[in-house]
Amino acid sequence: MFDSTRSDTLFLGAQKVSGDDVRQQNVLATQAVANVVKSSLGPVGLDKMLVDDIGDVVVTNDGATILNLLDVKHPAGQILVDLAQQQDREVGDGTTSVVIIASELLKRANELVKNKIHPTTIITGYRLALKETIRYINEVLSQSIDSFSKEILINIASTSMSSKIIGSDSAFFSEMVVDAMLAVKTTNNKGETKYPIKAVNILKSHGKSSTESMLINGYALNCTVASQAMVKYVKDAKIACIDINLQKARMAMGVQINIDDPDQLEEIRKREYGIIMERIDKIIEAGANVVLTTKGIDDLCLKKFVESGVMAVRRCKKEDLRRISRATGATFISSMSDLEGEETFDSSYLGDASEVVQERISDDECILVKGTKTHSAASIILRGPNEYTLDEMERSIHDSLSVVKRTLESGNVVPGGGAVETALNIYLENFATTVGSREQLAIAEFANALLVIPKTLAVNAAKDSSDLVPKLRSYHAASQQALPTELKKKNYKNYGLDLIKGKVTDQVLHGVLEPTVSKVKSLKSALEACVAILRIDTMITVDPEPAKEDPHGHDH
Repeated sequence: MFDSTRSDTLFLGAQKVSGDDVRQQNVLATQAVANVVKSSLGPVGLDKMLVDDIGDVVVTNDGATILNLLDVKHPAGQILVDLAQQQDREVGDGTTSVVIIASELLKRANELVKNKIHPTTIITGYRLALKETIRYINEVLSQSIDSFSKEILINIASTSMSSKIIGSDSAFFSEMVVDAMLAVKTTNNKGETKYPIKAVNILKSHGKSSTESMLINGYALNCTVASQAMVKYVKDAKIACIDINLQKARMAMGVQINIDDPDQLEEIRKREYGIIMERIDKIIEAGANVVLTTKGIDDLCLKKFVESGVMAVRRCKKEDLRRISRATGATFISSMSDLEGEETFDSSYLGDASEVVQERISDDECILVKGTKTHSAASIILRGPNEYTLDEMERSIHDSLSVVKRTLESGNVVPGGGAVETALNIYLENFATTVGSREQLAIAEFANALLVIPKTLAVNAAKDSSDLVPKLRSYHAASQQALPTELKKKNYKNYGLDLIKGKVTDQVLHGVLEPTVSKVKSLKSALEACVAILRIDTMITVDPEPAKEDPHGHDH
């Protein structure tokens, strides 16, 4: 599209695009990526259906998931995809807004470059604006919540869910998410309180309605005992987590044994069983009464376990066993041989739990590990009509868990619904006028770029953004000009958009809250991505080498 004439002197077999052309190209690429996710922002955002090359369908509203599944070829677009993934890893929520802000900042910067302002000036201005932004968020907009009332956490979780498939049942799910997060609270050696998301196991089960989902105290395994004759309940469980095949030891492929006496054949067979029975004896002697393995267990071994009153579960997922061993303090072993070449199983490898029980939950049998010793664990069993819904529910729950975790660990929240962006817009516009250098243009553009969030929220809700956004700005302007004594006006800083009613309301009263970390992180990341793309002024594409022709003229 922007192929300038080839510069033959510089490169052979490559194209060089430079100056305004490449900027224009990059801006178009990032706009294209942002436009894909734009309509899925906010509580009334719409979902996307993505069909991949083998016909798998994913229906989702999560920015990071959408961008992951898009095959973005353009390098500038690829930077935005990575940006969304990073936001998803670090905060878990706010992936859509990050991409939208980054592309808007880039678009505005490009306009400034066209007006003969050097990219370096713009970058300096943007960085200055970001510094002020973060200071303002932390000093004015952010509210610390010392007494973590459950109500605030539930509000935060339901804000995160509002744009997702489970938004309509957010009251039910947000309570479940908060209970799960509080259940897995741990304190590490440094005395820091952590809430590991991985300690919450999410299982999906078809059937019933989504409000039949349940939270279970303990780690749920989607497996059943290996034999129906086994005990289904073990108190004071000593758990062995192993990655070993408990089946008759077969000879390796290609091993030949020449024997001259049929009795020796019988000996070999016995020894094949003997090897595996010795292993099982060692595990049982160490005191294990629950054995979880990722591989199989054959009938003879099952008989041994049943006779010893041990609960054995085969074909567990590796990931599940890793988490269980972390929660119970067990050691996940993949081989029993020690350094001398002997096979041993030490009792220190075992993990402790107060009980392990097989329960019937809805239509499936599950194994629950309760009262784990080292870290506590919780499980959420989701119910839903079909695969797509369940996958989307799992993504939504994961986002909410992340947001609650961030809030619990950092302890600060900001109002949602476009309140932060609008307040910053007013503040930065005023701040820009106090900067006496060229950077003020860049700061003013940074301020305007932030308005893209409330505008998009309003447009997605089929409301008139040119009516709502100015209204919201007037509230925030009044709040920032108010005297310290005018408390009512000061409180206007918490006002944001209520998209269901199409009004401007106090978001803190309505419980629309987000963790401060999420907002600050997303602005920082968006700026970094924007700067990375803005710095590019030449793109050189090397043509791939032509395939060598087959001298024999065969078409392969």
